[in-house]
Amino acid sequence: MPRPAWLAPAAALTLALASRQLLRRARETDLAGQVALVTGSSRGLGLALARELARHGCRIVLCARDPQELERACQDVASLGVEVLAVPCDVADRAQVEQLIQQASTRFGRIDILIPNAGLITVGPLATQTLEDFERAMQVMFWGAVYPILSVLPQMQARRSGHIAIITSIGGKISVPHLLPYSAAKFAAVGLAEGLRAELASDGISVTTVCPGLMRTGSHLNADFKGQHRQEFLWFSLGATLPFSSISAEDAARQIVGAIRRGDAEIILSWQASLAAAVHGLLPGLTADALGLVNRLLPGPGGIGVAHAKGHQSHTALTESLVEWLGQQAARDLNQLP
Repeated sequence: MPRPAWLAPAAALTLALASRQLLRRARETDLAGQVALVTGSSRGLGLALARELARHGCRIVLCARDPQELERACQDVASLGVEVLAVPCDVADRAQVEQLIQQASTRFGRIDILIPNAGLITVGPLATQTLEDFERAMQVMFWGAVYPILSVLPQMQARRSGHIAIITSIGGKISVPHLLPYSAAKFAAVGLAEGLRAELASDGISVTTVCPGLMRTGSHLNADFKGQHRQEFLWFSLGATLPFSSISAEDAARQIVGAIRRGDAEIILSWQASLAAAVHGLLPGLTADALGLVNRLLPGPGGIGVAHAKGHQSHTALTESLVEWLGQQAARDLNQLP
């Protein structure tokens, strides 16, 4: 009986995929005993990453601005049986960052893994975004990556080893309406990560660009909303909590740590984000025009104007019921509750 024509190509594809998976696993590095510093790690994805690295046996350095949140995170990660150092630090302040790197290096002798993760989100139309919003976004999400990287590089270069994983965003691949300061800073972070990988490979240092899509981290409660802030909170929080549009922070952390272990150049988290990035890469003009149509559906200026309201101050009857039901568990688990 003749074999179907598709059988041989299908078998070859299956074998290729299986071989690729085995090769990826063979490349994975054991992280036990390594020292990992994660910025913005008192809550959200940063906390999930610290937990995942701790499960792999890393010694952990946490940093964030809020000392109380940081202490809760420190106790949380230490409960996994690893050594933890928590240092209050604003990553937008170069002097504080240099002190952070010095403290961590003095305590543990070195830093093997650096994950610049600290971020902030300001949601609203361009008419409500101020120069200060753009400046602060760049300070935290670009300079907040540059400062610790340049501070830790000399010791990594001297050892000819180390890994840097910069947490960017799908917003660093596609500029989404009503998130312009955020997207601009994340685009800069993507350029930084890609350039660093090229320049540091000869020094034995691996750099990974991490581009998460929407994640269930509870961050919608602590994001800043402007203009018609309740309507802005509605669309943003639905995207960040619905299972179809977002992935869990724990799943994201597992995938990111896996990419670090393999030394991957880039990881885009969620099939939705991967698809969006692929379409944008092929059809950037069409994507920009489509986002222009999306922008017409989003709330206009008005409301509180250029003032800020936190997500937990922007609830409506719908978000109180649906969004909180979906997002409350993630917010509670990841230290996001105000």
